[in-house]
Amino acid sequence: VLLYCCTYHHNLFSFRYLKYLGYEVEYVRNFTDIDDKIIRRANEAGETATSLSSRFIDEFLRDMVELQCLPPTREPRVTEHTKEIIDLITKIEEKGKAYTIEGDGVYFSVDNFPEYLSLSGRSLDHNLPGSRVAVDTRKRNPADFALWKSAKEGEPFWESPWGRGRPGWHIECSAMSGHYLGHAFDIHGGGKDLIFPHHENELAQSRAAYPESEVKCWMHNGFVNNNGQKMAKADKNFFTIRDIIALYHPMALRLFLMRTHYRSDVNHSDAGLEFASGRVYYIYQTLQDSEEVISLYRDDELDVPVPAGDRKVVDDNHESFLRHMSNDLHTTGALDELMKPVRAMNNNLSD
Repeated sequence: VLLYCCTYHHNLFSFRYLKYLGYEVEYVRNFTDIDDKIIRRANEAGETATSLSSRFIDEFLRDMVELQCLPPTREPRVTEHTKEIIDLITKIEEKGKAYTIEGDGVYFSVDNFPEYLSLSGRSLDHNLPGSRVAVDTRKRNPADFALWKSAKEGEPFWESPWGRGRPGWHIECSAMSGHYLGHAFDIHGGGKDLIFPHHENELAQSRAAYPESEVKCWMHNGFVNNNGQKMAKADKNFFTIRDIIALYHPMALRLFLMRTHYRSDVNHSDAGLEFASGRVYYIYQTLQDSEEVISLYRDDELDVPVPAGDRKVVDDNHESFLRHMSNDLHTTGALDELMKPVRAMNNNLSD
């Protein structure tokens, strides 16, 4: 199974579950280590963009270890794949789907790609050019997007056929997914806010260069909200993983996230985290108590009694686990079913 993602939430569940089912999984999770925001923040901090992004990547990986997430097969960085990006842009240009604006960069021509917006189902009228950023009158269509950006003073750059510059945001994923997984692969994930424009543009670029490009399944996860609003640095209404695991066990946070289906939004709340924390404690305390009782029987060289019907509880739970997880990773249902054997274990301990 070939799996690519721009974020990390649900794809870690699908990676682990597919491996559990016996599939060989090639899971690629990329890092965007160069873009406008990174450059701006690095300049403000007086450091290079690569050192800034490397520091944050290291912190992210630390968080993933705390949450006991399996590492992907590959974790490419954009700055390590500028050759593949330049080759892909050249291919798009050769197919007549891109054009150059002198001193600005290379742009994708949406008018020359009739399939554009087939993923999101939007119309070009919905883009409302000029509502958020000024319209560049040099573009053939206001919806055209940058494949390569010409370097500005004080910005990092790479040499290219179009002069010094750096990749646009969308082209990065097309180049890296194609390089590692080929132009047709099984699963592509990311947040639902990436459907448009990022995944829409990514799909257009890939198909413009290689018409056989295909993603069999798109998986988009919901937001993590705080007080009903999407967590965002700009709104200063966010908590980091580090903030939360300073107060709760990392497995409590993991269980808290898994109690909501990945396509739905998760609403951060202290009550939800408290519930998840109590549930995690209950599960692990049950396991510990069971180990202690089993060790007593073993010390006395006795067989551990298995109450009638308990084997069925275990078998039924395993069956329900597979059913829920194979139904679009329905972690909520799988966790609810998990409590049945845990309660049975506690009843046996009491007896």
